[in-house]
Amino acid sequence: MHDKLQHSIRATHDVLDERLSVAEFRRPTPARPRDVFPATDTFLASASRHLAAANAVLVPAIERHLAGGHDLARDFSRASRDLEQAMAQTKAKLYGEAHAIHRPWSEIWSDLHSRFNVFMDLEERMAQALVDSTSDGFCADLADRVYAAELHSPTRPHPFVPHRGVRGRVARRICLTVDHFWDATEGRMIPEPVKPHDRSHDGRFTQYLLADPHLPEEEA
Repeated sequence: MHDKLQHSIRATHDVLDERLSVAEFRRPTPARPRDVFPATDTFLASASRHLAAANAVLVPAIERHLAGGHDLARDFSRASRDLEQAMAQTKAKLYGEAHAIHRPWSEIWSDLHSRFNVFMDLEERMAQALVDSTSDGFCADLADRVYAAELHSPTRPHPFVPHRGVRGRVARRICLTVDHFWDATEGRMIPEPVKPHDRSHDGRFTQYLLADPHLPEEEA
């Protein structure tokens, strides 16, 4: 069951990485001049949801259950904010905002990839630390809570609002209301987050089909 937390985070990272690549290399055509917009928006929406959910669920767990948790949580939220700033710049460039229009796309994507990799690496290390320091049931519950939080998290980057504590919860609630209004106004499609999967229930044939073996050591 520990594996449920790590597996769900890695699966989410894989999906986000793929959506980032699709957004970066999608090009408008004469027949579909705005084709780049939904590809980039899909990445921004799903990444924004995950960042908010991670700060809502994982940060308190890090603070309470890991040695030096306060400093680790602060580093985690700082990495979240850095990534959100790069995401906000991407959105500004995409929609032609004055402060970003003169930055070349190559610089935008390079900065976004760099901060994306830093955050994802840190989140995976924090998940491993939680696995090493807490119980199976606690980690499985964290995975389910991150998923539930993603379903009710802001769909746009908000790097300058509080990320932790009571102020962070209030800020996310306000941002979600504002984001829902604009998503409905713009007819924006928001993708479903990756649902946690308890791999301990997979049979051998399922593992074979998924090319994802994880048999207990005594059976391997």
